[in-house]
Amino acid sequence: MAVSDEDKALAGRLTRISPLVWRLTAPNAGIMTGPGTNTYIVGSKKVAVIDPGPDNPEHHAAIKKMLSDNGLELGWIMPTHTHMDHSPLATTLKNNIGGQLAGMRAPDIITQDQTFVPDINLQHGDTITADDFTLEVIHTPGHASNHLCFLLKEEQLLFTGDHIMEGSTVVIGPPDGNMKAYLASLELLHDYALEQIAPAHGDLLSHPHKVADSIIQHRLKRENKAKAALTQLGSGALDQLVPIAYDDVDPRLYPVAAFSLKAHLDKLVEDGFAGVELITEEAKEVAIWKLVG
Repeated sequence: MAVSDEDKALAGRLTRISPLVWRLTAPNAGIMTGPGTNTYIVGSKKVAVIDPGPDNPEHHAAIKKMLSDNGLELGWIMPTHTHMDHSPLATTLKNNIGGQLAGMRAPDIITQDQTFVPDINLQHGDTITADDFTLEVIHTPGHASNHLCFLLKEEQLLFTGDHIMEGSTVVIGPPDGNMKAYLASLELLHDYALEQIAPAHGDLLSHPHKVADSIIQHRLKRENKAKAALTQLGSGALDQLVPIAYDDVDPRLYPVAAFSLKAHLDKLVEDGFAGVELITEEAKEVAIWKLVG
């Protein structure tokens, strides 16, 4: 995701995006985060803070000021998942302002935020209810195994975290990321009446079901390119397959693309279209993929 000076200028900007929702962008713009992590404040009395973001003093102060200036009570702090640009500020907010932590615990992976220990362990279909809003929990594994989306029922507005982002495809990084689960989670959105998407990175998106379908088609095209790369080479390691499967991507992004390619290859193995073998090269194990049959 490219980052412009305009993107960076969004840090700390408070925007009213609907009658019930404010958006405040954290000062963590970058290649992986775009303009920065969007924190959403939902409600007009007792509020929920969705995706509090990184544990950044400036962002913490901005959230605290917004709540104080508007006479709002912090009821719930709800990360969509526990990647480090989404949940670390949650515990700081609870300790300094109040509210309950609501979400799914992090898997035991070093890159996940192990400080997030929910007071409310959310599951698919649960609801968080205030006087003026209801948030329905939709479990959407794929980008992360504990990824949740939150549907604001009153406005049919879906907070998608990193499940869907504006202006960029989502990185699916095994072992916690899973491409098959990701595609199924995108299909799941058709079960819900949706008007708009509020992503954790980027601006609002209209026509949610068309957006989800477009991402599915993009991913399936990439899967076909992975198959073509395997067919062309016969077999190959990630560093051999990436330049072929991602020949339309800036080579500087190949290290990032390798994560999603591995997720595609893992799906092909799960689907029975490919096999994988571990070999030892220079005292380390290397995965080699090949088409089956």
